Amino acid sequence: MIVCFGGENGFQDMDSLAISEDVIRSFFNEADAIFSKRIDNPEDSVDQMMNSIQNICLEAIENLDGILIATTNLAGNFCDEAFARRFIFKVEFSTPEAETRTKIWKSMIAAITDDDACELGRSYAFSGGNIENIARKAAVGYVLSGEKASLADLRKYCDEESLSGNCKRARIGF
Repeated sequence: MIVCFGGENGFQDMDSLAISEDVIRSFFNEADAIFSKRIDNPEDSVDQMMNSIQNICLEAIENLDGILIATTNLAGNFCDEAFARRFIFKVEFSTPEAETRTKIWKSMIAAITDDDACELGRSYAFSGGNIENIARKAAVGYVLSGEKASLADLRKYCDEESLSGNCKRARIGF
C-alpha cells in the first residue's frame, strides 16, 4: 500500500481515510500548485524543473492503480488538459448560501447573537475558511483586550478579510 499526502505541509501519512487497505490512495491539497498548466517554452531552470516535476506527476497518475484526490480553491489554475482528463470525477463546492453562512457564524463564534449571525451571513459571501479567519481575529482581540467582538468589530474584520473595503491594512515586515 502506498499512502501519501502532498500539499502545503509536505507529504504526510493519510491512514485516517476510511478506504480499503488494498487500495493505493493519494491526496494532493492545493493541487493547482503542481497540476497547473505547463509552460510551453520554459526559459529558465525553475520553469524547466517545474515542467519536469509535472511530467513525473503525469506519469505517476497514469500508472496509479488506485484513488487520487486533488483539491484546490483556484480551479482556474488547474487547467492543464493532460492533468484534467486523468480525473474521472470533478466536483465543485460553491460558496455556502446565506442560511448556511449564518450557521457557520454561530458555530465559530459562541457569543454571537442570532441577529448578528444572520446579518453577517447575508452581508458577506464568505466561505467557511474566511469565517474561521474572522473568528480567529475575534478570539485574538478578546485575548488582547478582554472584550468580546461587537458587530462593528466583526464587520471590520469582514472588510479586512474581503479586502474590498476601503480599510487600510497595517503593513507587516519591511
